[in-house]
Amino acid sequence: MRRIVPGRRGRPIGAAPVVVAFAVGLTVLAGCSSGSAGPAEATDNGATGNAKLTIGIADDEPGVSIKTDNGYAGFDIDTANYVAGKLGVPTANITWKPVDPGERISALEKGEVDLVVATFSITPEREQQVSFAGPYFIAHQDLLIRRNDTSITSPETLNGKILCEASGTTSADYVTQHYAGKITVREVPTFSECVRNLANGDVDAVSTDDLILAGFAAEPQYKGILKVVGKGFTDERYGIGVKKGDTELVAKVNAALRSYIDDGSWKRSLDRNIRPSGYGIPDPPAIGG
Repeated sequence: MRRIVPGRRGRPIGAAPVVVAFAVGLTVLAGCSSGSAGPAEATDNGATGNAKLTIGIADDEPGVSIKTDNGYAGFDIDTANYVAGKLGVPTANITWKPVDPGERISALEKGEVDLVVATFSITPEREQQVSFAGPYFIAHQDLLIRRNDTSITSPETLNGKILCEASGTTSADYVTQHYAGKITVREVPTFSECVRNLANGDVDAVSTDDLILAGFAAEPQYKGILKVVGKGFTDERYGIGVKKGDTELVAKVNAALRSYIDDGSWKRSLDRNIRPSGYGIPDPPAIGG
């Protein structure tokens, strides 16, 4: 998901982390609070010991990264769990840190999180401030609309419409910059609020990555009410954010992601979390490409 580059508007996230070393030689940061993950097929990968990680995540993206009664669940959570396990960190030693869209880069820069796994699109602008492993998925920006709305069929048909975006994202900016017409942009704190506004008839469309939109459309309260237009108009290469310049950690995360794809865990997670929405599962991307 494309986001505005942050750095000055993020709120503090927890206390200062503690440095810990573990068996594979990687240095990670001990978490400031505890959290639990939802079910994931391959999490610990035999990891043992006292190594810890604090991982920045989203908490309101159904199927991708959502808070549940038992912790967090979704494709990004499975991905983070798997990578942590390959780095020698058991699931029990992961601190899950929800971060707002505009806080992801600042959280890495300040050392408040060790990794960010949160539909974090790799862009040249962001690569000036953080390093990325991946990509581990390629999504496409799309539109979510009410199912009975036949007037919106593509970004070109948004003239005169109200488009909702979550604060800290550039999805609406991309639409207004690349497609002619008068589009009113309404900004709210989260995508979940945008989607509620759409279902209530207060806005005409929501735009972000199709993977996220499909998850919302499949939610019981929106099924049969909302739909994804299905004409993606960007490539969003999801990467795992790492503090700028930590090439050793990037290499280890990339190795973990290759294993994640090669042993079938990547596809099984998508089949479990995403396919029920009707989203077509693509082929995996080339890691490091």
